[in-house]
Amino acid sequence: MPDKLTSISSRPAMVVAPTRIKGLLSPFDRISEILFGLIMALTFTCTINIFESGRTEVKDTLIAALGCNIAWGLVDAVMYILGVLSERGRNKTIVKFIRSTNQTESAREFISDALPPLLASVISNEQLDELRKSLLSIPESSIKVRLTKTDFKTAIGIFFLVFISTFPVVIPFLFITEAQLALRISNLVAIVFMFICGWLLASYGNYNKIVSSISIAVIGVLLVGLTIMLGG
Repeated sequence: MPDKLTSISSRPAMVVAPTRIKGLLSPFDRISEILFGLIMALTFTCTINIFESGRTEVKDTLIAALGCNIAWGLVDAVMYILGVLSERGRNKTIVKFIRSTNQTESAREFISDALPPLLASVISNEQLDELRKSLLSIPESSIKVRLTKTDFKTAIGIFFLVFISTFPVVIPFLFITEAQLALRISNLVAIVFMFICGWLLASYGNYNKIVSSISIAVIGVLLVGLTIMLGG
């Protein structure tokens, strides 16, 4: 019996594979854009004076919230494209330097800097040299700075994430005539969505889901309050 228990306890624990990134954006980037859109929408809805504003003023505020998120969605999308071009331009410069330089140590440093920190900390100089030799064989056409269909799809995805995340906050005002009730439901929906975003982030990063969800919701509410205080 003890031998059987020892055999069972000595079995290796099942290793759970982390989530693989299959979409155009990483889970963190997608959730960040959604949170940004929620916060932007809340900065409008939370400034509605439910006791003094008429239905027309509430409608105008909601239209302004939608317009603001459309604008920021476009800004985010354009900045993503500019960031891609900037990053690829720098990568091209680094690759050209590595391919043409005789400064082996500098080439290793650039290659190491391009690797994830954990991987860079365990890779040897010999392995870095192998990577350098691999870069020498890359055709010139593959390091040209250009945008792909995937880049434009990603930019469009960023825009829609920011824009669509407005609707959960706005919808209660469209179907509920009592402004005070609509505002309470709108805020509740936003907090629930922030909680869900925290849950998804925790799943991606393998953190405590409850703690992360509550933390993200609290941080989101605090950011909304700070944005309103600063006149946003």
